[in-house]
Formats: sequence, C-alpha cells, structure tokens
Amino acid sequence: MESDSILQSNGDPVGVVLVGAGGIADRHLAALAAHPGFALTGIVDTAAERAREVAGAQGGAAWTTDLTEALAWPRAEAFVVCTPNHTHAPIALPIAAAGRHLMIEKPLATTVADARRVVAAFEAGGGALLVAHTHRFYEYGRTVKAAIDEGAIGRPVLVRLAFLGGWVWPDWRSWILDPDRSGGHALHNGVHLLDLVTWWIGRTPDRVYARGHRRTAAELDVHDYLEMVVTYDDGATAICEMSRGHRPAGLNHRDVVVQGTAGLLTFPWDGAGSVLIDEHGAGTLPGPQNDGFLDQFDAWHIAIRGGPSAVSGPDGVLAVALGVAAERSIATGQPVELADVLGDPGEPSELAESGGLT
Repeated sequence: MESDSILQSNGDPVGVVLVGAGGIADRHLAALAAHPGFALTGIVDTAAERAREVAGAQGGAAWTTDLTEALAWPRAEAFVVCTPNHTHAPIALPIAAAGRHLMIEKPLATTVADARRVVAAFEAGGGALLVAHTHRFYEYGRTVKAAIDEGAIGRPVLVRLAFLGGWVWPDWRSWILDPDRSGGHALHNGVHLLDLVTWWIGRTPDRVYARGHRRTAAELDVHDYLEMVVTYDDGATAICEMSRGHRPAGLNHRDVVVQGTAGLLTFPWDGAGSVLIDEHGAGTLPGPQNDGFLDQFDAWHIAIRGGPSAVSGPDGVLAVALGVAAERSIATGQPVELADVLGDPGEPSELAESGGLT
C-alpha cells in the first residue's frame, strides 16, 4: 500500500534532508547525488558552520541547526539521519510523527525500548523506515545470502565472519568511544556482523556470548576488539570477530566462512568471488564490487514507493537487541538470552523522551 505521508506519487525525485553532516554523511551524500529518484533538499546539523559548509559544497542547499525548521521545508519528504547513536530515537520520533520517510544509520537506537518506540511511531505515521545496515547491500553480502537461500550448501550450521581493522576513530574525544553515546562497540560496529550473520542464517537467535578486549589502550571506555558467538533456534552457530585494534593501523580485512549441511562457502576479502565446495567439487560464485550505499538508496526508494523495506523496523529492533546482549555478556562474562533482552521492557532514554535534536 502507498504511504500516507506527504510524498506525491507523481514520479518526481523524492526530496531528502540529511541530518548530521559528519564523516559517514559523505557516503550518503554521494549515493544520494547518484540516484535519480532522490534530490537533496537541505542539511541539518547542530554545528552551524559545518551545516553551512556542507550545504555550500552541495550547490548551496538550504541548511539549519533546527530539525523542526527542516520539517517545515517544502520538499522535505524524507530524511537521512547520520548522527551519534544516542540521538537516533529523539530525531526519528518527530520525523515519524510528521509522516516523513527515514533512512537511519545503524543502530536504530541504543536501547530496545527506544527502537520499539521508533518502529511504532513509523507504523502510526505511515512513513517508510529503512535501517542502514549497509553490508546487506554489498555484493559479498548478497552473494552469500543468495547461495544460502538457493540451497547451494544446504542448511547453514556454522558461520564465521571477521572484520579486522586498525584504528579508525578520529581522536580520544570521539563520541564513538563513549558508551553512553554509542551504546558500546558491540552495538556501534559489532552490530554490522550480528545483523548480517542473522540475515544470512535466516533463523531466530537464541543466545549471545561475547568477550571484549582493549587492544589499543587500556584507557579506552569501549572494547576495540570483540568476539561474539550467536546461537540460533535450529542449532546453527555464528562466530563474529570485530576489531578496530589490529596493526598496521591501515589494515582492512574481511573473511567469510559458511559451513552448511551440504557444502562449504568461503569469501575472502581479496577474492574475486566466493569459493563453493560441495559434492560436485569446488567452484566459484561471482562477487563483483558494487556501491552498497547506492543500492541501499535504491531499496529505500522501493519502500517509499510502497514496496517492502529491505531492512525493516523489526530487523532494526532485533539488531539492537543482539548488540545490547553482546554488551551485557561482555560486562557479566556470561551468555545472555535474547528472550531476556527482548522481554525486558526497559526504560526509554531521557533523550527519546525529550523528542528533540541535541
């Protein structure tokens, strides 16, 4: 069904406001500019100088430090939110209430309670919500998912996914290093892996057992190296390794192994394609590079036009629950049941209660 929001179904490009003009915003702006279905309406950022500078670089787009003002702009039909994690819910709620569409950087929120509030608000407001778990849109992610869904390796029983990298944060003042703002490294970066392996396996996660280390410096307030094990209701297991403490600092490595009941699939970082081994021998599956951010915008455009969301609100809630469970497991040293995380009503954050951009 077509959304009841202000979007007109006349085929014109959808007007988009970008909220949060920090580092990751550049990737979204580039994809936005390349997609014929969208047009930039303006920029919102709490830092006036940065908002003005980015808007100027985008051809003199409108800019403001006030989300409420941006919601009143003509052609402010959809919003891309690239702000610190703890602000996601308070920014998303008024966008939902106004009936606008939203693509929001992962994680959807820093608590399950806030994530559910956002999903409920979009269900009530009618806007299309897509949570930006971008790795679902990269070709390697799609290739692995398609091979599993097509039965190429049978039922997956073991997945190992590793993202290993060096120091990527700008300095010690970064909000990413503050667990009160980021939710912790398992929720900020680890959630990429937790969401992806769960999407691949296609089953309900039962339990998370995680360990964290401070490889770069003991003074860190977050763990820059994570080991996270997820078990599923059919007995499958996913082992996730996430590092931002490897050396050299410029290291960027990814490794995928999926063992199924009828075959083995591997996808190394530097491979031209994935390797599939089954009863017929070894072969390769093509894995060309693509722009995951651009394909993500394409999926959002489909949702805005009335199609399904490729990463729905419930998907976003589950990813938040997995990240929260991993953080709890690191803190306690014990496995954490997903049912306990999802069943805990919790308390919405104070920021979500305020409903405003900070």
